[in-house]
Amino acid sequence: ADTPGHEQYTRNMITAASTASVAILLVDARAGLMMQTRRHAFLNSIVGIRHVVLAVNKLDLVDYKQSVFDSISEAFEAFAKPLGFTSITAVPISALKGDNITTRSAKMPWYKGPTLMGYLETIDPSPQEMSTAAFPVQWVNRPNANFRGYSGTVVAGSIEIGQQLRVVPSGETAAVKDIVLSKNSLSRAVADQAVTITLDKELDISRGDVLVAADAPCEVSDQFEVTLVWMDQEPGFIGRSYWLLLGTSRVNATITSIKFKYDINKFEKLSSDTMQLNDIGEVNLSLDKPIAFEHYKDCKG
Repeated sequence: ADTPGHEQYTRNMITAASTASVAILLVDARAGLMMQTRRHAFLNSIVGIRHVVLAVNKLDLVDYKQSVFDSISEAFEAFAKPLGFTSITAVPISALKGDNITTRSAKMPWYKGPTLMGYLETIDPSPQEMSTAAFPVQWVNRPNANFRGYSGTVVAGSIEIGQQLRVVPSGETAAVKDIVLSKNSLSRAVADQAVTITLDKELDISRGDVLVAADAPCEVSDQFEVTLVWMDQEPGFIGRSYWLLLGTSRVNATITSIKFKYDINKFEKLSSDTMQLNDIGEVNLSLDKPIAFEHYKDCKG
């Protein structure tokens, strides 16, 4: 996803980044680190991207000097240290000339790292997410009086026949009787697989409930402190009620306080009583009923 750099397109950038596993930050070797480079690194860290490529472009316009590349990459690593990236890989390139894009450049013999495409083809994009099972119920499946199943997608871990599951937020437990995929039965369903699960006893389960491993349940709460990105032209106000969508659940949520907003150019914390378009802030939410949740870094789903 190619996203614009200007601050007014923050919502575009963060929407694309929220679905990505790796970020490429493109830097002009003549200009060095710009404000938008720092801003985009900060936004990538917020949405949980762990791997960053610093692509220092236009090395041909600075005579392929190692000193220019080194100063930019060292400055970025120092800046990004508190952002918690698992890896930062700096690659000197010339997109115009093709240097270090797919093949190693003879004009930069001092660079011993991977090419840009070589890195992208070998990096493991798999997130380090939780291994315990989580299955938000999308639909209670009742084709006839003899069948009651719960349809949805496994968002983490795996679910097996005979496994003990807990329904959250209610806390009731039951064992998996069958896992149905179209006309077939499976012995096991894994993350990202859409299936219908039947249980060995009838429980009060509806859309928005989450089936989890009985010995490792999700947390449940109706009060949250969250990092919130505001994407609407209409401002967000303290005391106003909104829909909160999480997994397959939909509940009423009220902004009870705005602790602060980020100045994402200076990374300062600013006081505010509203959330404007493209604002990012720390906000307290109050829900009208408890919901199941996991920390975003552990399980985006």
